Amino acid sequence: MSSVKSMLTTIEQEIKKQRFGSSPQSLYDPIHYIMALGGKRLRPLLAMLSYSLYKTDPKKIVKYATAVEVFHNFTLLHDDIMDKAPLRRGKPTVHEKWNVNTAILSGDVMQVKVYDQFLDLDGKLLKPVLTSFNKCAAEVCEGQQWDMEFEMLPKVTEQQYIEMIKLKTAVLLGFSLELGALLAKAPTRERKALKEFGINIGIGFQLKDDLLDVYADQAKFGKQVGGDIIANKKTYLLIKAQEKATGDDKKELEAWLALRKFNKPQKVKAIKALYNKLNIQQTTEQRIQSYFEKGFKQLDKLEDSSQKKNLIAFTRNLINRQS
Repeated sequence: MSSVKSMLTTIEQEIKKQRFGSSPQSLYDPIHYIMALGGKRLRPLLAMLSYSLYKTDPKKIVKYATAVEVFHNFTLLHDDIMDKAPLRRGKPTVHEKWNVNTAILSGDVMQVKVYDQFLDLDGKLLKPVLTSFNKCAAEVCEGQQWDMEFEMLPKVTEQQYIEMIKLKTAVLLGFSLELGALLAKAPTRERKALKEFGINIGIGFQLKDDLLDVYADQAKFGKQVGGDIIANKKTYLLIKAQEKATGDDKKELEAWLALRKFNKPQKVKAIKALYNKLNIQQTTEQRIQSYFEKGFKQLDKLEDSSQKKNLIAFTRNLINRQS
């Protein structure tokens, strides 16, 4: 996995040297702040890993790979405003550290700067890259809107939920892999396979996050276990519990969901007990596995190589995480 470490170092170096603008300082400081908060840098890594399936110089595309990271952080900045989130990666969110209006404008500039990073692409690549990016960017916004609308609904179907997380989270992973393949001028069939691989593992990752929120080891998780339960968040686990619960179980679940004042640890314990009774953990694990398998099947369309093994090993390592 040394090549992954090398790519990560290259990505961090590129992010540190990026200059978005200087004046007014209050507009640009929040951008440098959120970009410096870290994270897994998963999206630019996937772009470079995808590119390396076909070319030996992944550093050549780091500027375009990090453009995806800028877009991702722009969405986080605006999501935090919508969610009224006080923290991002353990530090105050931009709208808390500065103010909401500044956070909106800084996010807007980040979106513009993404296009700046793509502008010097080869003429034959510019249109297909921007066409694919624009489709993905609109879908991410659609997913966020659905997520907010779901908060107002008493129930959401499994199909609706999967479509929402596909748009909000998974399509950007799909685009990251597609971008690397596009920049390497890979065959259309393989570009599509890599995109589908990214979308399916992206859905699997989000379902895994839902599961970890309830069943993770608190010491490893890095955030409050049971936070989704406390917030009545419509996760895959809650949706399946609402489908499966009958009789007294259904009454108990609905009673907890209706309460506005409650003991948080008590609610988490009670809902988790219901999940255990209804085999929700096993149901979710099976669904997660089905998406990962569906994703890896797409890679069968690519020739075997050490770089392909690297991509598979990197993805499996992410799948096995506990936080």
